[in-house]
Amino acid sequence: MSNTRTIKRLKQDAKELKKAQNISQHQALDLIAEQHGYENWVLLSQNAIDEKVLVAPLNSIGISDENLKDKNKKLLVEYGIDFSVLTITATGMQKSIMDAVGSLRNFFNEKDFHNYEHQKQGTEHKILKPCALITPEEILDGRVSLYRPTTKNGDPRIWVYGLKSFVEPDDELAFFIIDDLLYVLNLNSVDLSDCEDLLFNLEQSLDKVAIELRGKLIKIAEQPLKAIMKGDTAIGMTVEHALGIAANSSQKPDYKGIELKSGRITKSNTRSNLFAQVPVWDKSVLKSSREIVDSYGYSDQNNGDQRLYCTVSALGFNSQGLRLKVDFENDRVYEEHEVDGEVVIWEGQKLRERLLEKHQETFWISAAVKKINDEEFFSLEKFTHTKNPMVHQLLPLIDQGIITLDHLIKRKNGTNRTSEKGPFFKIKPENLNMLFPEPVFYSLVED
Repeated sequence: MSNTRTIKRLKQDAKELKKAQNISQHQALDLIAEQHGYENWVLLSQNAIDEKVLVAPLNSIGISDENLKDKNKKLLVEYGIDFSVLTITATGMQKSIMDAVGSLRNFFNEKDFHNYEHQKQGTEHKILKPCALITPEEILDGRVSLYRPTTKNGDPRIWVYGLKSFVEPDDELAFFIIDDLLYVLNLNSVDLSDCEDLLFNLEQSLDKVAIELRGKLIKIAEQPLKAIMKGDTAIGMTVEHALGIAANSSQKPDYKGIELKSGRITKSNTRSNLFAQVPVWDKSVLKSSREIVDSYGYSDQNNGDQRLYCTVSALGFNSQGLRLKVDFENDRVYEEHEVDGEVVIWEGQKLRERLLEKHQETFWISAAVKKINDEEFFSLEKFTHTKNPMVHQLLPLIDQGIITLDHLIKRKNGTNRTSEKGPFFKIKPENLNMLFPEPVFYSLVED
């Protein structure tokens, strides 16, 4: 399978290569040509038609398909396009059929595109809808079939007509919806950066409230802020106090609809809280935070408290034997123990709702910390402005270990009173662009 690239894009690649390797523009152009299967730039240019040139498949010239796939996913997020991913199998290609997995069904339902639960079984109830199939050469008008067979409990099915000519087994397809039209993209073979006419130019601009808030931050950043309390929440409480925001326990955004997340600038690049959400206790094996800390916590040698302070990731079991597991088919996140199995669950829909509730619009504020006479002072240095989270990337990012969970459970010795501050779902600041389209960065200090 071949791909096409624009001459303009290839020249940009050469410019970046020139800078990275400190070589001449002529050398960079020839190297780019060689990477794409041509002896030199002259031969590549001679094969261009309408400023586009046919290039060899990436995996045949030593460039990993994985790089293109990840690049395309990041580009979709960057432009604010939410999407769902489906892997095509050899059997699916042969039979012209794909299972509509749970994550795709939820995506279609939440985007008001199609609800399989309302669809009857049998070919007579098959639904055909128009779609756009993005290929390396062009965008084709196509059709997608959505149906439930009479066999196998009517497991939902999907197929895109004309797909076979543009996919290989194990390719990943991205489905996204723009103006009620379904787009289908092979993430492994199409370079989405060449589809500038398709991608929306979603320039993120500050609205009236954000402009007001930014002005206030610039003002209070002129002098270090003296901490109004001690502890992990000191910086957030101090910034809110400086902005005139009264302390409260509400889960709603802090400043006129904008959430504030303040953190210290550290070498370890501390993770930022996305939101706190308790499990679905009535569907979980363990029914409370107390049962969790009693089962997997440890004793505090200083005061006899039972604690469970730990980070849980989908990438492996932690020292307490806990990890996260994403079930895309059933749209759930499980916490499981390496011996005991399932511990608690979260419903994917509830997690997405919490993300939207907390971070429809957010200022992620970073501050340097200085101690004077055992008192902390915070100097605000920068903030990142995000909007409109890509909610359907939440579970995939948990599955990839990019979003993790923190337990902060304590059962008090003597009273047996149990408290948990979270559990918190967290992400590193440098990964915000995988969840939010086009984060905008602002400095609060003079260069």
